[in-house]
Amino acid sequence: MREPVFRKSSFSGGQNGSCVEIAHGAVAFSIRDSKNVPGPVLTLDESQGVAFLAAVKRFR
Repeated sequence: MREPVFRKSSFSGGQNGSCVEIAHGAVAFSIRDSKNVPGPVLTLDESQGVAFLAAVKRFR
């Protein structure tokens, strides 16, 4: 199984800001805290990931 490739949220500010990172694979979304890279990862299936992102976008 291939490791997910994470990208930092565009809202992190670019100044080493702490934020969430997300990886979108073929069948799942993985979300982690950029301050704790080796820590826990929240994994959502495709429909859950799409719903999560839609909810986050409503609150920005």
